[in-house]
Amino acid sequence: MLDIKLIRTNPDLVKAKIQKREMNLDHVVDEILELDAQRREMTGKVEALKAEQNAESRKIPQMKKAGEDTTELMARMKSLSDQIRDENAELEKLEAAQQEKMLSLPNLPDDDVVAGGKEQNEPLHYFGEKPVFDFEPKNHVDLCESLGMIDYQRGAKLGGNGAWIYRGAGARMEWALLNFFVNEHLGDGYELILPPHMLNYECGYVAGQFPKFSDEDYWIQNPTSADRKFLLPTAETALVNLHRNEVLTNDELPRKYIAYTPCYRREAGSYRAEERGMIRGHQFNKVEMVQYTRPDQSDAAFAELVGKAERLVQELGLHYRLSKLAAGDCSFSMARTYDIEVWIPSMGIYKEVSSASNARDYQARRGNIKFRGEDKKLQFVHTLNASGLATSRLMPAIVEQYQNADGSVTVPEVLRPYMGMDVIR
Repeated sequence: MLDIKLIRTNPDLVKAKIQKREMNLDHVVDEILELDAQRREMTGKVEALKAEQNAESRKIPQMKKAGEDTTELMARMKSLSDQIRDENAELEKLEAAQQEKMLSLPNLPDDDVVAGGKEQNEPLHYFGEKPVFDFEPKNHVDLCESLGMIDYQRGAKLGGNGAWIYRGAGARMEWALLNFFVNEHLGDGYELILPPHMLNYECGYVAGQFPKFSDEDYWIQNPTSADRKFLLPTAETALVNLHRNEVLTNDELPRKYIAYTPCYRREAGSYRAEERGMIRGHQFNKVEMVQYTRPDQSDAAFAELVGKAERLVQELGLHYRLSKLAAGDCSFSMARTYDIEVWIPSMGIYKEVSSASNARDYQARRGNIKFRGEDKKLQFVHTLNASGLATSRLMPAIVEQYQNADGSVTVPEVLRPYMGMDVIR
């Protein structure tokens, strides 16, 4: 959520930054300002009435002690009470209307984030070279099926389109990747969290997914109660809620967490040729990194998260590029995002395996997550996240980039201790 003080003092800046996202919400900003003015006026009116009520109520004991008739004053007190009740009801309506409008505004992109959609994304650098084969290479679907690593048909039988089954060396490679990632993060001082997969509405609200994107998640209704939860689309949704409605101390920051979870997404679904196999699915595995920092630590934390995600792909020996997303391609809650995109040879395109993002104080305002600085003043923390990493596109990249002429796949060196094999045949 944006700072209402910023909207009041510099609405033109807010409008201009939102327009960088290719969104025109000028009318919403204007409506927020109008509601805010009405709300502040109504608040002042209610406070004045309460002050009058308090002043008048103090007269009653004195009048009774003096034997004076309080009938008229008591009638005035009832009138004030009714008026305050009615004005408070109107104030609550104004506050709810303003809150609804505020929730419709996305985070403001950082100053250096360029305007436009994904066509304006900027590749910052590349790692390694595109693999060159002296034989006719196979695509990851054929490789995984021929090596018994993935069973797509039985996956679809169990879960429908967008589902698959890891088996044999494929299951072992998936587990090896997850263990490798977790061990690397633990070595860097991150705390491992295994959160619930079914979350309450507040989690989606704080993360910035709700109410705007509530239809993109899987919802679970308890048939015996009104309890309704959603399946987490990413562990970030849980991790950024760990300290909801808490005040952290200055010394507690930064807080660094990782979590392994499956991720559940309803948005998967076009199943075009470029999204075959494991490229896009309704469920996939991911290790997520999240940091809570002071504002002055925020940029350094972002660089750390990007560096950590890059290091994992580098240690796997995969060719990739790092891209800085334009404002329109950054997610709703994020002020900046860098994507790590691996090369998929059979498709001739790069596919994202990690997004590193900085929400600044946007999520913290929604979750009321603050810290008390050295000056003893309360401030909102900054929240950041990065995939470290998602596996469903890594395995296609690995099997395609590491394939051999005889149809086998060489196991990346860092995974061999976990898999107990050098080559998958």
